[in-house]
Amino acid sequence: MVRRLSVRRLLAAGLTVVATAAAALVATAGPAAAATTPGIDVSHYQGTINWTSVRNAGIQFAFIKATEGTSYKDPAFNSNYTNAYYAGVIRGAYHFARPNISGGAAQADYLASNGGAWSADSRTLPAALDLEANPYSGGYCYGLTTSGMRTWISDFLNRYKARTTRYAVIYTTTSWWNQCTGSWTGPWANHPLWIARWSTSPGTLPAGAPVWSFWQYTASGSVSGISGSVDRDYWNGDRTRLIALANNTA
Repeated sequence: MVRRLSVRRLLAAGLTVVATAAAALVATAGPAAAATTPGIDVSHYQGTINWTSVRNAGIQFAFIKATEGTSYKDPAFNSNYTNAYYAGVIRGAYHFARPNISGGAAQADYLASNGGAWSADSRTLPAALDLEANPYSGGYCYGLTTSGMRTWISDFLNRYKARTTRYAVIYTTTSWWNQCTGSWTGPWANHPLWIARWSTSPGTLPAGAPVWSFWQYTASGSVSGISGSVDRDYWNGDRTRLIALANNTA
């Protein structure tokens, strides 16, 4: 979701990142159907954000980086999370998973205690668990077996649910998920899928996922109020349905 993850960016794009296609997605209404809602995801890499300008540009939701592992909190999270809310942007926190440095439950606790909690205020989404290629040492799948990865993810999801009453969103690519979890289908009955694929369609979804809820369709978008490029996303539905997800009434 941020520039540090060059490996993930290549995976999300597929075999080729076509710059002209990405530009076309930004310059037009985008590749999704009319019944979608536009959003972004950000971290401190976007610098200072004018959230009023972002909302006036038509952006209706944002996932904002909160935490990574059990010791890192994004330095821009507090300001982004608060300012997005007051600008009328439906916001959610996201946690970058580090499955090889601590257990899933511990990382869920860290997220829930550092901005990833939830409240029924029409503007707070359940947090997202960011699962993708390891950008550090330790191997593509963080050195875990597929059964080990399934256990780690289950521990995270179960603890987050216990802490917040909500099912976390899962951000991933189809290739990473199928390889690192062994095409596990378990979470999709309850956990919304946020698929990363920089193209004109979401493509093939992870094993067992019946539908995408969020789709990150480019890493090179532009939005008024943000200097430089930003990830662009869609919610698979209208704003009313997004608020229903936020309030757990969907």
